[in-house]
Formats: sequence, C-alpha cells, structure tokens
Amino acid sequence: MSLEDRAKATAKNIEGKAQEAKGEVTGDRKDKAAGQAKQGEAQVRHGVEDAKDSVKDAID
Repeated sequence: MSLEDRAKATAKNIEGKAQEAKGEVTGDRKDKAAGQAKQGEAQVRHGVEDAKDSVKDAID
C-alpha cells in the first residue's frame, strides 16, 4: 500500500465532492458531472491500491 497514492486518491475524491457541490449550488451541470467523474476516478485509484495490498498479502 502506498500511503502517498491513497492520499492522492482521497484528495481527488474531496476535490470531486467540492466540485459537485459547487455545480449543485450554481446549477452548472458540467461542474457537477466533472465532480462526479473525479470521485469515480478516486474510487478506481482506491481499488487499485486495494488490489496491490491483496497481492502483497498473498505473496507474504
């Protein structure tokens, strides 16, 4: 597990939530969609890190 990679994914998720909220408040569908996309990317990054952990655990 790379703590740095997990931190980056968490930051991307927070950024996405903020952008989505901004889109909700302003009514900007593009901002809202971009925020949701960033959250999806963060979820994928966390999944990759989980997979890396599983492989490392299996090897150890």
